[in-house]
Parts: sequence; structure tokens; C-alpha cells
Amino acid sequence: MSDLNQIQTALARLFHEEGQRIVFWNDPEHEFQNTLPFLMLEGVTVLRLDEVGALETKIRLERDEPDGKFLLYAPTAEPDEEDDWLLDIRLYSRRFQADRASILLHELGLANQHLRTHLAERRKFFDAKDRLQKLKNLVAPEDTAADLDRKMIAVVVKADPPELFNLVRTLFHAWTTESATEEHGRNTEKGNFPSSSSVSFPCHSVAEIDLDAPPAVWEQIEKLNLDAPFWAMVKASFGYAEEHPTLKNFLLRLLLTDYAHHLKGDAPPALRGLLLPPSGRANAVVCLAQWRDSSSQGASYDRLSAEAAAVLKLDDHLADLEIDALSDVMTFLAVEKRIASSLRERVQATAHTIDADAIRVIATRRQTGHWAALNRADSPTAPRQALRAVYAALVAAADFFALRNQHPSGFNDPDAASLYRAYEKELYRFDQLYRHFGEAADTAEEQGWDVVKSLRVDLEAHYVNGYLTNLALAWGQFIEPPDGLLTQWRIAQVPNQYRFYDRHVRPWLEEGENRRAFVIISDAFRYEAAQELTTELNGKYRFEAKLSSQLGVLPSYTALGMASLLPHRTLAYQGTDVRVDGKSSRATSERNGILHAVGGLACQYDELMAKKKDEGRAFVKDRRVVYIYHDTVDAIGDDGKTEGKTFAAVRKAIDELAALVGYLINNLNGHYVVVTADHGFLFTETARVETDKSPLEDQPDGTLLAKKRYLIGQPLYDHDAAWRGRLSATAGVDGDLEFWIPKGANLFHFVGGARFVHGGAMPQEIVIPVITVKQVRGKSAQDTKTRPVTVQVLGGNHRITTAQHRFQLLQMEPVSERVKPITLRIAVYEGEEAVTDLQTVRFESASGHLDERKQWVSLVLKERQYDKKTPYRLVLRDAATGIEQQSVDVIINRTFTDDF
Repeated sequence: MSDLNQIQTALARLFHEEGQRIVFWNDPEHEFQNTLPFLMLEGVTVLRLDEVGALETKIRLERDEPDGKFLLYAPTAEPDEEDDWLLDIRLYSRRFQADRASILLHELGLANQHLRTHLAERRKFFDAKDRLQKLKNLVAPEDTAADLDRKMIAVVVKADPPELFNLVRTLFHAWTTESATEEHGRNTEKGNFPSSSSVSFPCHSVAEIDLDAPPAVWEQIEKLNLDAPFWAMVKASFGYAEEHPTLKNFLLRLLLTDYAHHLKGDAPPALRGLLLPPSGRANAVVCLAQWRDSSSQGASYDRLSAEAAAVLKLDDHLADLEIDALSDVMTFLAVEKRIASSLRERVQATAHTIDADAIRVIATRRQTGHWAALNRADSPTAPRQALRAVYAALVAAADFFALRNQHPSGFNDPDAASLYRAYEKELYRFDQLYRHFGEAADTAEEQGWDVVKSLRVDLEAHYVNGYLTNLALAWGQFIEPPDGLLTQWRIAQVPNQYRFYDRHVRPWLEEGENRRAFVIISDAFRYEAAQELTTELNGKYRFEAKLSSQLGVLPSYTALGMASLLPHRTLAYQGTDVRVDGKSSRATSERNGILHAVGGLACQYDELMAKKKDEGRAFVKDRRVVYIYHDTVDAIGDDGKTEGKTFAAVRKAIDELAALVGYLINNLNGHYVVVTADHGFLFTETARVETDKSPLEDQPDGTLLAKKRYLIGQPLYDHDAAWRGRLSATAGVDGDLEFWIPKGANLFHFVGGARFVHGGAMPQEIVIPVITVKQVRGKSAQDTKTRPVTVQVLGGNHRITTAQHRFQLLQMEPVSERVKPITLRIAVYEGEEAVTDLQTVRFESASGHLDERKQWVSLVLKERQYDKKTPYRLVLRDAATGIEQQSVDVIINRTFTDDF
């Protein structure tokens, strides 16, 4: 209801319900003189006493219209009795008060009549009708003067809900929204970060924020006289008190207090004087935690904390701090940089005795923290993707060194079968971790973060000079003729690649006339990548994937590997073409012809994936076996111009193959899918050196095909630089063709790229993966559903009596292929309001021991009044979805306020 309506209703009640004939209305503040012309009072005459004389009024009221009804308005205060010419009339008439404060009190529905004075003092705020309307939506009848001021500030700064912490965050956020229009681009340039070694971190240019110039909305708060109430509220909640308080100083002290709280040890002496008093520190920690966690305002925290760190010269104070002291601090990006570089130094310094689990604990904690959180977007001042990649690289490196430390003297397996099995079971992890490290390091470096650059050099040396060399020596002793594998290319209980169709396809088809097999052949998809793909497939509903291997053909190259996987009775060479039962197998169309004889077809990955569901079903209709050729890894790796992108190509291949298997099972009713490869590969990030070359001075006269890792011809002779074998023994090829392959991981030449190679006999090249994927149906399908691990809060009767409280949480089962890790956001709530800071914790342990799956989480309680009878809840929410996973009742019984 507007002022006019309220006044009109009140006056109508006086004249018509109470029967008043004359009503005096004095308006000394002139608040309503512009309202007067719009009054519509039936049968009532309005006289303005500043326009009509007292005598004329008296005559009209008492002689001319003795029964008339009159409203006598004066834009002045009521005169003293000795000066009041209308005193006799006033004494038998009714006075009407319509001060603005009284109307506002009524309009806002406030119960406390003493607030009239306070509302009058806030007159400027109510000059704007839209502000009044917004305030009406926030006010409660029992509100106090402080409540009203807080809600008025909320209206001005557009903070919802109108609680103090949100007012503070919204005010700070306004700094960045005002400067956003000045931002015209993001240019990356390098900047040095102090460390014991030179580490380069990117510095992104954004519009500068002048912390000495408050945001424009603060000027409005001052004009409306709401600045003093704001600082009073800040003092009460945070203990912040300055003779001349400023937003800049308040921001610096808030951030520094949060930093000092989480720091294990004392704050730097030079900064200690800026800490907020103990009574306000808990609220500072909670307020900033909620700001960092805010989806709408978190980006402003990133920028302002960076500005504050520069003002505080925080880098100067971090140089001498160890990881353990900083491990819980999330306040500044500078701390994240320091932890990242220090953790890299720890990995390098302790490589020979490394505790990989300890490295993982720190890295995981940081990856789930504010600056590297997966569910937060990158920003110029928070490069989260790069930071996640840095920590992923450090974990991969730590695991690599830990694995290496299990084999200090190399590989001492007694025979080829034992070493082959060791590669299948464990040693492939060297190659996988090497790839994981390189992939993560590439991601970080592409964004200008070279924090792991020196570690990359170290790990490369250990991979090439340690692992590859030791593996080549160990495996080589089982290759060497006359008693080695080259004479009889078989390993007990390991099928040969050229028997693939007979072992993995034909038996499935023979079990029923209506059976169909899908075979995916991915060029150069090696065993370690297949292990990762298998794990991913086993994380999908109704999929059951099993990984095995087969002994690849020698030489391990595409044409021979592809031919050996086709159904055949004989393999033979005609020139460089490998003939399958006398037919060429070079092109997809030719392979299609070979498969046609067994009711099958051949196609390319892109061709099939481009088809819609109905088109795909029609395409494979009446076909019993479908071969699908996929070429991502070899297409990138086997080209000197692009071989450096091999790690990215493997990641892309894993994603594409997982999608292809899903398409076959879900869209084409595929119940049986086999994923394999023609060969594997060797890859090093650094270029080969001259000692890696096994040069052939001249090619023999009978040379048919000569590449970096193999030479095929007939006749060949023994050569000191190579191993000599027969294709009839290693690939089941008819005829007398022979081959040379360089010993170990060496190359015959470096022409056309020398980092990605294949053709030889190293395990990475000839341990060929075979993934069999079946669609699980019926009741058994329920067992294939994936779910996150369950987390329970240990203990009962949770009672908080201090400013900080610890809860112990238990991950109920180990992580597995179908039980996935979960990241939880944890806080104590009253209704929907968090009354503690928020902590993010990841549960990903694969340990079978309960004690190793327990974690503690420490929460800081907001400093305010609590009622031990009020229901509070400790809530665990999935950080990715926001879905509540568990909650337990909590009693908060703060009988006294302790120092924080």
C-alpha cells in the first residue's frame, strides 16, 4: 500500500467511522504536501492553513458551514497555544499524525514502535520506492534496528540472502564486476616464482583492481548513512575495528587470518599484527570458505586474493615454508604454487626411497581444494586444469619411482614366459605411468606451467636408461638364437597372434547360428592402453570386459599384423603384400572380401560411427562377423611431424574405442566384442641418440622391405647388429622369408622420426592386447551397475563444544572397477544455512584395510549464538552433483566462547 492509500484510509476512518468533523494535520517536514492534491475524501473539504488565514477559516468552520467536514493541513509544526488562533477549535477537534516513519513502520509490518525514530534516520533510503519494495520482501515483524540496517545494505548491494557474510562477499565481489568491462583479453606471459630451483609459472593479464578505490556501490552505502552500521556489524562478527575502516584493510585482514588459521605454525612476524582478534577468527574462516565455495562469486575471490597477496608480498614469506606447514591452506594461489613446486622437489629428492602414497595424499588434497577443483571453471587467476595436471604428473612420477624401486637390480626372471607374465601383470605399468606423466605434463606446459619440467628430465632418464635398457637386456637373453624365442616363437599358455580368429572368433560363432562377433582392430594400440580401456569398460552398466594377450607376429608391423588377425589357412608374401589364402589384405575393401567368405564384412571406424542406430543395424544385418578398423595412435605416432603427440593420440584412442564398444552393444545389439591390435609400439619423449642405432652398412641383395625396426628379405645372414629369424616361425608365413630386427630397443636408422617406432620384439611391441567384452543380461546385469563408494560418519552423539571440531569418516568399501571414488563437500547446517566452513574431501582408497580408509575432517564453527535444542546436521554432499549422501544429527553446545 502506498503512502497516499494509507493516509486516505486513515483519514476516511476518522471522518466516516469515528464521525470527526474537523481534523488538524501538521506536516513540519513537508513530507506529504505533494500528496495532498491527490487525496479523495468524500464530503471533506481540504484547507491549507498556509494559504487561508486563521480568521477566514474560523468564520467558515463555525458560521458559514457549521456542519461541514474539514481537513486542516499545515506544512508547519503545531503552534504554541498562545500563538494558536484556532486553539478553541483544535481543542474539540482531532489531530492527525502522518509522519513518514509511522507510515513506514506500518507498511513494513514492524512490531517495535520504537523503530519510528530509526526509520526517520534512514529517510534517504526510503526516498526510492523500489528500495522500499525490496526491503518489504526481507523484513520480519520482530526485526531490530540492526536487522533493518543489514537488510537495507542487502538491498543496496543486491545480496540475497541478507546475512552479513553474504553482504561482505557481495561488496567485495562488486570490485570485480565493475572492472570486468575493462578486460579486453587474456595474454599469457611467464613470471618467476621463488623456489630453491627456477620454476616458471604463467601470469595472466586481467583488468587491474584498485583496492584503494572502493566499488561504486560503497559510495551509495555512504550516501545513505549505512556505512557506520555496516562497520558496527563487522566489528561484532569479525572483531575488525579501525579508527578509519576501509574495505581494502578489512579484506587483507580477513585473508591473512584465514591463511594463519590453516598454517601449521606461526604467521610471519611482519604480518602477525594484521590478524583479526581471536573472537572474530572463526567467522573469518567460515566467511572465506563460503566465498571460495560460491558458484556465483568464487571467481571474484580468485582475483581479489591475488591482489591481496601482491599487497602483502606473500611470496617473500613463503620461500622458507615446507609443504607440511602449508598443506591445509587454500587462501592464496601463491600457496598453491609453492606447494606444487615443493612437492615436485620432494619427488625428485626422495625418488630412490619415495613414499608414493604420501605424495598421493597431498596431491589429492590439493586437487580437491579450491585452486584445482574439478567442478570449477578455469579463470585467468585460477588455472585449475593446469594445476590438476601438475598434481596428476607428480602422482604418476611418484608411482613410477616406487615401481622402479621394487626392481633395483633390473628384471631377473628365469625364462621368457615368466618375464612375459611379469609384463602382463605389472611391468606394463612403467609404460602406462610414463604416458600418464607425459600427458599431464603436456597439459600443464601447454598453459605455460613448466613446474614439472626438471622432473620430466629426471623421469625420462630413468625410463630410457633404466627401465627400457634393463627390460631390453632381460628380454633379449630369451630372444637370442639358437635356443631363444626366435627359433620357436611360442610362450606356454599364450596364443599366437596369427591364431586370433581360431581362438577368439570362430568358437563364439560356432556356439549358435544366430551369433555375431564384432572385432575392433586399433592400429598400434598397445597393452598398457588396453588395460586402461578395460577398466573403463568395466565401469559401464551391462559391460563385462576381460583383458588377455597374444604373442604378436614378428616383425611387428601393420601389414603382417593385420593379415594375421583375419580368418585364414595360409599367409604368404607376394612382393611386400601379405596374402591371406592367396588374396591381398592391404586395403579395407580387400579384407572385406576375405571376411565375406565367413559371412562377415570389414569397415572403418569413422564409417560405422557416422551411422545412426537404424542405419547401423541395417549395415550389419545378416553378417556374422564384423571387423572394424580404427587408426588413431599409429596415424599420429608413425609420422615424424606429429609423433610428439603420441600421448594425446593414445588418450583419444581410449575414448574413441570406449565409445565404439558402447555403440556396438547399445545400438547394434552386440553381445560379443573383441578389441585387439596389429602391433604395439615403443615411444620416448626425447630423440634417439647415436648409441641407439644399429647401423646396416649395406642392405642385402634379397631385401624386400627395410624399416627402422625391421628388414625382411631372403636370403639373409647373421649380423652383429641384429637378430635373425624366419617368418614361418614367428608369423606362420609360408616360404623361406627371413628378417632382421635390431637388438633390444635399437633402430637401424632414424629417418622419418625416431621417437615412435615398432617392428621389433620388445614386450611393448609384441604383447598384443585382447579385450573380450560381453553384454551382461538378466539378473546378473544388476551386478554391473557402478556406484560411488559409501562414506559413513563414525561415532554417535556428535556434540560440538568448541570453535573447531573434528569428525572421523570411513570409506565403507575399497574403490574398484564398479565402485568409484567420490568427492564430498562437508559442513554443518542449520536448515539450509551452513554454520561451519566447507571442506572438500576425496575418498578413493583401494585398500582392503578399514583403518587405511578412514579420514578426519576438521570444521570451524561460525561464531554466533547456538541453541543446544536446535537441530543441526552434519551433511555430506557429492561435490559433482550436489546430492546429499549422508547426514547425521549434531548438537552444538557452546557454553562459553573460547579463543580461536
